[in-house]
This record gives sequence, structure tokens and C-alpha cells, in this order.
Amino acid sequence: MRNRITIQRVAELANVSKATVSRVLNGYPHVRPEVRDKVQRIIDETGYQPHNIARLLASDRSSIIGLAISSSAQVVFNDPYFPAITEAVSKGAASKSLVLSLFVSYTDQQGQDTLGRILAGGLLDGLLLTADYKGISVLPQWRQADIPVLFIGRPTNTVGINYVDVDNVQGGWLATSHLIDLGYERVATIGSNRNAAGDDRVTGYRKALKQHGLAWDERLVAFGDYSPESGYAGMQALLPYKPQAVFVASDTMALGALRALREAGLRVPEDVALVGHDDLPPAVQADPPLTTVRQPIARTGQLAVDKLAQIIDASEGTPAENSVLPVKLIVRESCGALPAK
Repeated sequence: MRNRITIQRVAELANVSKATVSRVLNGYPHVRPEVRDKVQRIIDETGYQPHNIARLLASDRSSIIGLAISSSAQVVFNDPYFPAITEAVSKGAASKSLVLSLFVSYTDQQGQDTLGRILAGGLLDGLLLTADYKGISVLPQWRQADIPVLFIGRPTNTVGINYVDVDNVQGGWLATSHLIDLGYERVATIGSNRNAAGDDRVTGYRKALKQHGLAWDERLVAFGDYSPESGYAGMQALLPYKPQAVFVASDTMALGALRALREAGLRVPEDVALVGHDDLPPAVQADPPLTTVRQPIARTGQLAVDKLAQIIDASEGTPAENSVLPVKLIVRESCGALPAK
């Protein structure tokens, strides 16, 4: 019966038009309560399932949102942050009965062309974008698209932008202040200048130095691209200047830094203390376990979906509305505050 029932049959049983059944299915408000109840009862009794294409044509909604990640496929599938944020967004979409489509890599011209076609295709109700990297911006494309867009992470250009982010300045400040409070004076950083998050974490590092009366020393600052290899190279660049402790702006870079310290014959934390950022699963698995700044990835993904859904449902233009979530320091053995097991 479920496979044979049609919207025409539901309309006949309820003694209403197909248009009325469609309005009930799509939640239109201008249906009398007694008619709505009768149609809904027939739908429940017959087990009618509306055809998705028909619902799309009737409601002008697809119930599909996209998640576009601004990194190469190699980075996306090797950096544990991206599976974590994808899982969080997927759960958020499911909680709102939305279908999620994932689009990986628009860092080159081919990828940007693909994203342009996605934006112009009319399939998506809305799009989530991970924050862009400097020199790689999709803002001109989505500004021309007639669908709601929200960024996960603060983009480099925030004018008229909706985004959800974590407090990356607070993250850099918490990590650096913790190391200074433990008595370290030569505190270095391996930051990133690829995007706004990297800039903010270095800003937090610099803010902590200033508040604790320590001078900024360019020799104690290295930069990477969030990969383990760049963390390894960054630590090698810092070692000649004998840092006592290092704040690394991502856990993946911290793992590379840890390898460089080991190869140099240095122990963590006895010779050099280490603090990362993100609190991804590899931080717990590291030897020693990594002190790090936990960013609320699950909450970020859910909030991003919630806000995008609000924009989609808004009857009028929605002003830029930004949310910045707090972060938390998670103390483990790599900073020297806990005894080794």
C-alpha cells in the first residue's frame, strides 16, 4: 500500500484538492485546522510518502545543505579536524531533517569553478563554508549566488558575513599564559599565517607575553600550514634559539614538533614543554599526552547548522550575525604541570 498510494488518492480520501494535500505536507499555514488534521490522518493511515522531487517543486526547497571545505582532499582526509567538523555538521543537519552534501577542495581554479556551479545550480537550500585561506577567497562567487551562506571560522573578509567561530585569541592567550605561569621565560610559538584563526592564535600568544612582562622575540616565532611536516620544520627553526616551552597553534603541527624534539635528543617536557591547540584525538594518544586548548567542535558544527537554518527560514534579509565560542585549556603531561606516568 505504501508504494501504491499517490497524492491524488490521499486527496480523494480526504475529499480535498491535491494542492491542499501539498500545502499540508509542506507546512503552509493557511489551511484550516480541521482540514489539516483530516489530511494528516489520511497520510498516517495510508503510509503515504511524498516524492522528493514533487516536494521540491511544490515547496521550492530541497532540504539539502552543503558543506564546502577549503582545503585539498589530501589535507581533508589527513587532518583530524576536518572529519570532526564534518561529523558535527552531519549530526546537526540530521537533527533538523536536512541532507548534507560534502564538497572538498576549492583551493585551485578547477575547485573554485566547481563551487561556482554548485552555488548557481539551485539544488542547495544553503551552504556552510570552512574559513578561507589568504589569497583564496570564494566571496565574489557566493555573493552572486541566491542562497544563504555561513562560514565555519572567521573568514579573512568579514564585511556582511555570517560566521561561527571559536575564540582563537583566547586560545593562544590561555596556552601561553599557562606556560609562563609554570615558570618558563623563553616561550616560543609555531603559529600559522594562512588564515584568520592562525593570526588570532598568534595574537593571543603575543598578548600573553605582554601581560606577563616578556618581550616579543621574532627568533622565537615560526610559522606552519597546520600540517605535521610544517610543525617539524618550525621546531627545527626554533631549536637554535633554545626555547624552554613552545605553544603550537594546532595539534597536528605539535605532533611534528614533538618528532623534531625527539630527533634532537630533547625530552618533553623535561627539556622543552609543549602545548597544542584543538584537542583532537591524536593529542591524547601522543607520548607524552599533549596539553592543548580544546575548541568545541561538536558545538560549532551544531550551531553553524542552526544559524544557517534560521537564515534559510527567514522571510526577510538577515543581517550578519556572528557567534564566537569559548575555548578551554586541557592540561596533560607535555607542559610539565603533571608528572609523567
